[in-house]
Amino acid sequence: MKKSIVAGLIAASALFAGSSVNAANFQEQMDRCLSRFANTKDAASVMLECTADAGKLSGCKVVEDSAAGKGFDKAALCIADALPMGSKSGVVKVPLKFPGGN
Repeated sequence: MKKSIVAGLIAASALFAGSSVNAANFQEQMDRCLSRFANTKDAASVMLECTADAGKLSGCKVVEDSAAGKGFDKAALCIADALPMGSKSGVVKVPLKFPGGN
């Protein structure tokens, strides 16, 4: 499952960033966030709305959470700290999917 999450999030972040992502660092951040906040056996989709500026996201808030109360909202906010945004600026929506199954 980790590979599918990483692949999906890296693909999504590459679209935002327009550049490659350091997969090892991103994987470490994702693992830390998921193990701290959510159960990887469960599936969830979370939509964040954030401000992109200077290659980083800030002011993120959860606008949708398919598994409310299961910690995926907190995991998504934690993961957002590691998502590069390249030259994007302004308000962006960031979809995150956690397929579960581990």
